[in-house]
Amino acid sequence: MKITTIVGARPQFVKAGVVSRAIRSTEGLEEKIIHTGQHFDANMSDVFFEQLGLPKPDYQLDINGGSHGQMTGRMLASLEEIFVKDRPDCVLVFGDTNSTLAGALSASKMHIPVAHVEAGLRSFNMAMPEEINRICADHVSSILFCPTEQAVQNLQDEGFARRDVQILNCGDVMYDAALSFKPHASKPDIDGIDDDFILVTCHRQENTDDPERLANIVNALNEVHNTLGAVLCPLHPRTVRCIEKLGLKVEFKTLEPVGYLEMLWLLANCKLVMTDSGGLQKEAYFMDKYCITLRDQTEWVELVEHDFNQLVGADKNKIIEAARSAYNSEFSRSIQLYGAGDASEIVANTLRDYF
Repeated sequence: MKITTIVGARPQFVKAGVVSRAIRSTEGLEEKIIHTGQHFDANMSDVFFEQLGLPKPDYQLDINGGSHGQMTGRMLASLEEIFVKDRPDCVLVFGDTNSTLAGALSASKMHIPVAHVEAGLRSFNMAMPEEINRICADHVSSILFCPTEQAVQNLQDEGFARRDVQILNCGDVMYDAALSFKPHASKPDIDGIDDDFILVTCHRQENTDDPERLANIVNALNEVHNTLGAVLCPLHPRTVRCIEKLGLKVEFKTLEPVGYLEMLWLLANCKLVMTDSGGLQKEAYFMDKYCITLRDQTEWVELVEHDFNQLVGADKNKIIEAARSAYNSEFSRSIQLYGAGDASEIVANTLRDYF
C-alpha cells in the first residue's frame, strides 16, 4: 500500500520521524514524503530531517509566506498535481497546520482516504487558525488516530460515532519520539546557561500579532528573569520581527531556533517550561517538568486537570505568580496520560490492516 505523508512544520517533522520509521519497517507498506515548505528556515526544517533520520522528501514544494488562504491555496494546487501522478492509497497528515489542512482537503476531494494523526484535539477557540485546521482535517478523514481518550470523546460528541470512520486511541507519537531520542539529546552551542534556567517559547499568532499580549508576555519574562531565575528563550523568527516592530526591551537570554535534539536537552535540564506551543506542553510532561502555558485555552486539557500545566494567558501578573509558584515545586508524575510509547507502531499496523 502506498502511503503519502505530508509534513511542513517543526512538530510534524518530529512526529513523522518515528511514524515514518514504523511505516518503512512494516511489510506491505511503502511511503513517499511531501514537504510543503511551510517552515523553510534551516534551523526549523533541515536540521530536523538530519537529526531524526527522516528520509529526504520525495517532493519539496517550497511554499511559505503569504496569508493563510494564499499559502493553503498554493499547497492545494501543488498537492493535487502530485496525487494525480502518484495515486497514493492513503494520505497521512499530522496535527493542525496549513499543511495538514491542505493535505487533507486535497486528498479527500480526490477520494483518497485520509489518516489524521493527532485527531480529536479541541481548544474550543475558533479564533485559532489551528482549531479550524484540525476540525476540517478530522471531518474529511477516514482514519482518526487520537492521542488521548479525551480526543476520542471529543469526536464522539461531534457525532463521529455515527459515521463510517475508524477512531482509535493509539497514544501520542510525540511520546514515542521523546523516548526514542532522549538518549541522543544534545546541548546547544551557547554560553552561560544557568543550571536553574526557565525554558520559554512564544510563537503563536494570538500572542505575537497582538501588541498588548506580546508586551505583557515580554515584560513578565523580563521580571521573572531578573527576580526568579534565568529565562532562556529560543525565538521564532516571527516573534523576533514583532518584538522589533514594537520596540520592546528584552532583558532575558535569547537564541535562534534549535533542533529537536537540542530542545530535548533544554527540556531535560531546565527548571520550568513556559510556552504557547501545543507540543512543548506535552514534551515538558514527558521530561517531568511543570509547564506554564501562555494561552487562554489548551487542547491538552488533561495536563491542566492533573495540575501538570497552568493556563495564564497573557496576563503579566498571572505569568509572574505562576512562575514563582512552580519554580521550586517538585514534579511528581502520578499517571501516564499518553500511551505506552508504541503509538507509531499502532499507526503503521492500522494502516496496513485498513485496506
